[in-house]
Amino acid sequence: MIVRFLIRRLLELTGTLVAASFLVFGAVYLAPGKPESFLLGGRSATPEARAAIRAQYHLDDPFLVQYYKWLGQVFTGDLGRSVQYRRPVLDLITARLPSTLLLIAMALVLVVAFGIGLGWISAVRGGATDTTVLVGTSIAVGTPSFVAAIALIWLFSVTLGWFPSTGSGTGFGDMVYHLTLPATALALYWVGVLARVTRSTMLDELGRDHVTVARSRGIGEGAVIRRHVFRNALGGIATISGLTVSGLVVSTVLVEAAFGLGGIGNLLQSSVSVKDFPVVQAISLLIVALFVLVNLVVDLAFPMIDPRVRLGAGRNP
Repeated sequence: MIVRFLIRRLLELTGTLVAASFLVFGAVYLAPGKPESFLLGGRSATPEARAAIRAQYHLDDPFLVQYYKWLGQVFTGDLGRSVQYRRPVLDLITARLPSTLLLIAMALVLVVAFGIGLGWISAVRGGATDTTVLVGTSIAVGTPSFVAAIALIWLFSVTLGWFPSTGSGTGFGDMVYHLTLPATALALYWVGVLARVTRSTMLDELGRDHVTVARSRGIGEGAVIRRHVFRNALGGIATISGLTVSGLVVSTVLVEAAFGLGGIGNLLQSSVSVKDFPVVQAISLLIVALFVLVNLVVDLAFPMIDPRVRLGAGRNP
């Protein structure tokens, strides 16, 4: 059962990746102007230089032939050569990946800890606590990441001087120190989202009959919340947590630009501004692949979190 489900999901996700790669590759042809003009970065060039660019990137081949060659290179680990940096795209990505992964990991820890914690407290305590959490999460959800970044830099870097406002640091400890503010700015929106989802799902479970029966049997309130409320609400929470990873990856573009971090997001932003299509294509495909992988992991983990759900039977009990 598990093997069959895994094979089916892998085939579906492979199809999604292929379709996404087609769109990513074709984006260069949707932009106005000729592809070689973008690859030249707006610089004037002789007809011979333009012909060399067209030959290097196989621009004289039919579109499907170009796509097939590019996809074949991607599968072998060749993501092309950056027009801006004159280096292999894979080298650019791997050099910047550690700081971005650490930033996302730190933000995810903050999202899970504070999102679930605030949602739990809001659902269980109610009253003024619930109102405070709802107001706070509304502000968090309504605050764009770049606005949060500017506010955090002004307060904790400029005013208080507790954290640096730029750079990724060197060494693990120094990187954690430098990425504390960026991770906070990156996590803020998703903390509000996860807190609201946790609150909503736990409130739904609190109103179910099995919770009333558990209380009538004399089970302590703490045990009721842990075993009968939170455990049953964990499925919806896990789904949002999985999607959060993809959302954090996309949001790094703004946060890394605000804090001057040399990560994948900043590389994507700078590559878009100069129309460095090989880099843009590679990072876009990487983001799609991560999104697909996270969805696969959530699908596989969901039945273990909620035994009422069977593999392939959907996520709703």
